[in-house]
Amino acid sequence: MSENTAPDTAELSEEEVFEQKQVRLDKRDKLNALAEGDLGGGAYPVSVPVTTTIAAVRATWAHLEDVADSQSGETVGIAGRVVFQRNTGKLCFASLQAGDGTRIQAMVSFGEVGEESLARYKELVDLGDHLFVSGEVISSRRGELSVMVKDWQIAAKALAPLPNMYADLSEETRVRQRYLDLIQREQARTNVVTRAKTMASLRETFAEHGFIELETPMLQTMHGGASARPFVTHSNAFDMQLFLRIAPELFLKRAVVGGLERVFEINRNFRNEGADSTHSPEFAMLEFYEAYGDYNDAAALTQLLIQNTALKVNAGTEREGTHVVRWADGTLFDLGGDWDRISMYGTLSEAAGREITPQTTVDELLALAAAEGVEVKLPNHGKLVEELWEHFVKDQLTRPTFVMDFPVETSPLTRHHRSIPGVVEKWDLYVRGFELATGYSELIDPVIQRERFVQQAREAARGDDEAMGVDEEFLRALEHGMPPSAGVGMGMDRLLMALTGLGIRETILFPLVK
Repeated sequence: MSENTAPDTAELSEEEVFEQKQVRLDKRDKLNALAEGDLGGGAYPVSVPVTTTIAAVRATWAHLEDVADSQSGETVGIAGRVVFQRNTGKLCFASLQAGDGTRIQAMVSFGEVGEESLARYKELVDLGDHLFVSGEVISSRRGELSVMVKDWQIAAKALAPLPNMYADLSEETRVRQRYLDLIQREQARTNVVTRAKTMASLRETFAEHGFIELETPMLQTMHGGASARPFVTHSNAFDMQLFLRIAPELFLKRAVVGGLERVFEINRNFRNEGADSTHSPEFAMLEFYEAYGDYNDAAALTQLLIQNTALKVNAGTEREGTHVVRWADGTLFDLGGDWDRISMYGTLSEAAGREITPQTTVDELLALAAAEGVEVKLPNHGKLVEELWEHFVKDQLTRPTFVMDFPVETSPLTRHHRSIPGVVEKWDLYVRGFELATGYSELIDPVIQRERFVQQAREAARGDDEAMGVDEEFLRALEHGMPPSAGVGMGMDRLLMALTGLGIRETILFPLVK
């Protein structure tokens, strides 16, 4: 079947777009007028008599494609979007596409529908329309599985033309008009399915390990749980300033204090910061907390969670049963095996060619940063160490790697290391060179936590807009006793990046754009 395609709307002038829409509006009016005479359901009927799906038709009668010009003897009613069509004298061809991308050919002939219906079809059906057809499932003379149409009806009239189905959409169009991306591109549809499988896998693994799922507030009176700049809003009902949450941590820990010893949440966070290939102001986050565990236990469970998602995503593919994922560019990436655990201070010292410890002074670190061209806003020991580590080491990581034991200054909610002075029991998980998750042995001493909050308040007074304040309600909860616990935060959009090899704007269905 040869197909005609719609012009690329990005290449049309405003006048041309207006003209095309006007033509389709006229057809809409004609369809609605015909409906008044009981000659159809109008341009937007309330329903159409679908009996099956395009995918089911292809699965049930796939054998017909082995025998050209054959009939099934079965009549079906299906609907799909017209993505290609060719109108000739007494026989019209259309390719109908379902939401999952599955297609089938519809053949509208003079002999089956009659002169009047065929003429109306040619006049009123455009590319992009949702079309219902009923008829016998057949194989065409060329061996293409088809429906020989006996009846047809517009299911929804498209007023705007489709983009060229043969040409790639620009990234800007894909992001701003994701619906066009979903219509045109298989990878876009696959991304949605992969994300759904990932969320299902995470919940299954948590259930197997006795975790329960919670929902905590997104509007908060104080921002906390991470070092980040918040979005600020105002409640008219309470006449008070509120913050969109930067993390659910402090509320999930309240739940652990209350006796819910294994909890998790998958939900939205908001950080009023930059946007790039790995950052979005609004993003999905997983956090979980496990009483009587530490950051080593958290690392083991995080590895299991991610590896189980790889198994789930690979189900039904040639990689089924493995942890090797295929990225969008065809690259294979192995998430299997036991992941490396490396020391932040140790690897920084090795890469910098000099020993750097928690006792290294700020002046020494500033001199090294200046020599390397590394700029640090409001520098303290911890921020300098982390920035220098990213400069020297981060880009050298290829396999999934846990970077262990961070400076105390940058981790106010993490407990001191049990054997190394000046650091805390925290790790960051790096995959593909970006930070995917963070894990802690949680700070549960309310006295030390208050000291950390006070220090954060001092940082805020110095101009650090990412610093937290003193959260008295959280401290009151800690004073009632929180058991030793492990905690993890992991970005869901970044997990999809690790599974697909795509940038963050491709893994979010409807990302925020300017």
